[in-house]
Amino acid sequence: MDVKYDLASYVRVLKMASTPSWNEFSQIAKVAGAGIFLIGLMGFVIFAVMTVLPGGI
Repeated sequence: MDVKYDLASYVRVLKMASTPSWNEFSQIAKVAGAGIFLIGLMGFVIFAVMTVLPGGI
C-alpha cells in the first residue's frame, strides 16, 4: 500500500469537489425524496395486499 500515492489521489479528488449550487441541490433532493416515497409506497402496497389476502381466503 503506497500511502503517498493514496494521499495524493485523495487530495486530487478533494480539489475537484465543489459545493453544489442551490438548483443542483434542490433537484437532487427532489429525486431522492421521490425515490424514498416510491419505496415506501411499494412497501405499503405489499403490506396491504398481504394483510387483505389471508382474510379473504
